[in-house]
Amino acid sequence: MQHAAGLEELGRDIREASRFLERAEEQISSRIIGQKEVVHRVFIALLAGGHILLEGVPGLAKTLIVRTFAAAMNLQFQRIQFTPDMLPADLVGTMVYSPKDMEFHPRQGPLFANVILADEINRSPAKVQSALLEAMQEKQVTIGSSTFPLPEPFMVLATQNPIEHEGTYLLPEAQIDRFMMKVIVGYPSYDEELEIMQLAAASGTMPEVKPVVDAGDIAGARRLVDRIYVDPRVQRYIVDLVVATRNPAGHGLASLASMIEYGASPRASIFLLLAAKAHAFLQHRAYITPEDVKAIAYETLRHRIIPGYEAEADNIKTDDFIREILQHIQVP
Repeated sequence: MQHAAGLEELGRDIREASRFLERAEEQISSRIIGQKEVVHRVFIALLAGGHILLEGVPGLAKTLIVRTFAAAMNLQFQRIQFTPDMLPADLVGTMVYSPKDMEFHPRQGPLFANVILADEINRSPAKVQSALLEAMQEKQVTIGSSTFPLPEPFMVLATQNPIEHEGTYLLPEAQIDRFMMKVIVGYPSYDEELEIMQLAAASGTMPEVKPVVDAGDIAGARRLVDRIYVDPRVQRYIVDLVVATRNPAGHGLASLASMIEYGASPRASIFLLLAAKAHAFLQHRAYITPEDVKAIAYETLRHRIIPGYEAEADNIKTDDFIREILQHIQVP
């Protein structure tokens, strides 16, 4: 185990370094009422270098959340509306002919930004989805014969509407797996909705969001997240949770064996660990606990478990599987 004095020093560094997130959250809350959990998940993805799939019905301010987050974090933002007639070149860019020197030159597409809002990603065909997901994985794109690195940090927040399926293309499971988290954007509470209505009726303009972060803040925070201590027992706990989705019977969950067609991949273990470390950072801690793992388990696992026919027939959701696994697997 790391020396206690070293962890204490790291904890002090984390408390100092995480202040920029508090400043950013204050700016975001001036424009966004509620949705604190969603905002925290976006912070976690940024700190852990991951991407998010946002799911929610229209009108829940998904676009506004992402745009406001990018403004407060002083990051370049691009919103890309996905449509059935899009081509991969509409994302990554293309070669453009210049009459001046009679040569083709690469012109970069809208993907070259820090924060990409891929709006209604399931409305675009497979080639476009693949181009985006490849860029997410490789952090670079190829235009013509030239390869260009994407800006750092680079994160994609893709939205999809859970209730509308006409004219949509389902994301393949292997591609959904590249998203660190799937975050459900829910309805506001009664009081929050009252406040949203009053704010919208009182003024036609949104409150201004000031950039309160620089690139050095984010890079420094990521270095500290990498140093957060993880006890071997917590590492085994993470793997136990993930393996239980693939082999429920072997972990005393025989009732789930016929309900789950495919469990989470090893990528889930990696993302669970990274997201738990970022969650600990938000809590100003130099080490992760099982509670950090539980806090982000639903978002990290829900899109990686494929329910079987029996579960779909009984309308059993993946969150139900995760809840049962969390209750059953022994906490270290």
